[in-house]
Amino acid sequence: MEVGGSGSTQEAFVGLGFKNWHKKDRIKVHVGDHRSVHNRCYQACQDLMKQNRHIDVALSNISDQQKIDYRIRLKTSLDCVRFLLRNGEPFRGHDESSTSNQQGLFLELLKFYSKPNKEMSDVVLENAPDNHKLTSPKIQKDLCQACADLTVKAIISDISDDYFSLLVDEARDVAIKEQMAVVLRYVNKQGFIVERFIGIIHVSDTTAQSLKASIDGLFSKLGLSLSKCRGQGYDGASNMRGEFKGLKSLILADNTSAFYIHCFAHQL
Repeated sequence: MEVGGSGSTQEAFVGLGFKNWHKKDRIKVHVGDHRSVHNRCYQACQDLMKQNRHIDVALSNISDQQKIDYRIRLKTSLDCVRFLLRNGEPFRGHDESSTSNQQGLFLELLKFYSKPNKEMSDVVLENAPDNHKLTSPKIQKDLCQACADLTVKAIISDISDDYFSLLVDEARDVAIKEQMAVVLRYVNKQGFIVERFIGIIHVSDTTAQSLKASIDGLFSKLGLSLSKCRGQGYDGASNMRGEFKGLKSLILADNTSAFYIHCFAHQL
C-alpha cells in the first residue's frame, strides 16, 4: 500500500502498523480522494452496516401482489422469447424508442400478446416499474440462455446413456473470433436418426489441442462421456483430420471406437 511519495510502498496500514503519527500527511495520502480504495472500502462498510438496505430485507418487504405481478410479467416476456426462438426471428429493432413505429419484434410482440389480456396489460411495458419491465436487451439474452440450457438438457436426456457421433466445424465470426459449432448425431427414443445442435464455443485458436480441450470442457459440463462416441465428422482441414496431431487423432487416442468419416457437407 502506497503511503508516501516517490512510488514507495509499505504495508503500514495493513500488516506492519503505522508508527509515523507525527507525519499526518501520510494518512491523507492513504485516504485519498472520493475514488480511492480507502474511501470505496469505507463506503462499502457503511452500506453493509445499514441493515434496512440488505437484499433479504428488500425481498421480505415485497408484497404478495408484487410477486404475482412479477410472475405474470416474467411469463409474458418468456412466452414472447420462446415464440421468436422457435421461429428463428430477430429480437431487436433499429429504433426501440417509445416514439418508434416499429420497436423490433420482441417489444411489438409483447404489446400485441398482452393487449387483449387485462391481467397482462396491467403489469407490463408502461404499466411496469421503470426498473423492472423485463424487456431490456440483457434480460432478453438471459431468457434466451435459459431456453437454450433447457433445450440442451432435453437433448442430453434424449441421448441418455446411448452412443452418439460428434460433428464439429469451426469458423470466424464477424468479430474475428474463432467459434466452434458442435452437433451430436444419434438414434432417438423413437428409433429415428437425428442431429441436434448443442452449442457454439469460443476457442482461443483453431489448433487441434484447443478444439479437443474445448470439447472435453463441453462434455464435462453436459455430463457426456467421450467413451460413448462412435463417430467423428469434420471437414478435410489438417487440424481436423490430421493423422498424427489432428482432432480426429486426439479423440481416437482416448476412444479407438470413434471412427472418423469425412463430413458429408464437404464431400461434393
